[in-house]
Amino acid sequence: MNSAAVRQKQEPVMLSFGGQDFVPLLSGALYWPSQNALLVADLHLEKMSSFAKSRQFLPPYDTKATLAKLERDLTQTGASRVFSLGDSFHRDEGTTTLLPHDRELVTSFVAHYDWIWIAGNHDPSAHDLGGHCCDELFMDGLTLSHEPDAKFAPQIAGHLHPGARIRINGRSTKRPCFVFDEARLIMPSYGVSTGNLNVLNPAFKPVINNDEMRIFAIGRDQIYPVSAKYLVKG
Repeated sequence: MNSAAVRQKQEPVMLSFGGQDFVPLLSGALYWPSQNALLVADLHLEKMSSFAKSRQFLPPYDTKATLAKLERDLTQTGASRVFSLGDSFHRDEGTTTLLPHDRELVTSFVAHYDWIWIAGNHDPSAHDLGGHCCDELFMDGLTLSHEPDAKFAPQIAGHLHPGARIRINGRSTKRPCFVFDEARLIMPSYGVSTGNLNVLNPAFKPVINNDEMRIFAIGRDQIYPVSAKYLVKG
């Protein structure tokens, strides 16, 4: 491969929405250059530990892995602000079950960055970890919130954990993705212990216009746009 092709592959993909430019990252985050902000949705910290209440004892390492991913993104982007779009914790009480190392890392994050926690359906209550807790955030003409809602436009949200099943030349794969139309952008889930929901699922119909739907899929080593004609159910 020639050097020009290598340079082209390494250039970041730009996503334009609501009059703003963003850089979608392989992690599932969005970097917002004009705000020097990192947007993440659905971290679901302490998901594995929450299962212990029902006597499902699973290794509680998901929080550590998700926070490590977040730390890498913050370092690589140089962001000074973080907007966490809800379900940052799998349950409200997850803020109290953090292991000491994980709590120390979260504390260092909110002390170092301008940190906004947006309430989700899993973690609707404000907490005392630092940063600022709110239901929605309105900035530069955009609404940042957890659940996609037709009353907000343009809106960036999470909640649905979008994924795209793509079939090309008889082969199919399913990848997490960013999905958007003129009114709404729905981010993939950032947490390492979460799955994804096919964008052709009826849950997306009230909030995404299929005729305007655009997909940016997260590949193994790059973000790539996908035409809706290659999407399949399942």
